Amino acid sequence: MKLLYVFLGGGIGSILRYLMSSFFLQYTFPMATFLVNLVSCIIYGLVISSVAYFDLNKDWSLLLLVGLCGGLSTFSAFSFETLNLIKDGYVFYAILNIVFSISLCCGVLYFFSKRL
Repeated sequence: MKLLYVFLGGGIGSILRYLMSSFFLQYTFPMATFLVNLVSCIIYGLVISSVAYFDLNKDWSLLLLVGLCGGLSTFSAFSFETLNLIKDGYVFYAILNIVFSISLCCGVLYFFSKRL
């Protein structure tokens, strides 16, 4: 049953990531990957707080953290897009992507995990 929760959450997360990527195709900066990683960290922080505060069911944690956040966020796409920015001569955008992605994602995860 646990695998089913991970499967369902991962499918939903992957579909959301695909839709977000389709929406932001026109940008040089990898906006879609940045936003899905940021949203995933917000969800992760809120779920961590909910588990501690509301005694959230372990199955929901699997569905949301491992499945949804795992399917939604992607370090491999972040790395690939950053390297492509460098290869295409957009070094400044690559640096912005690294700095913003790491600092903001860690920041929102910290912020939202401490909220509840």
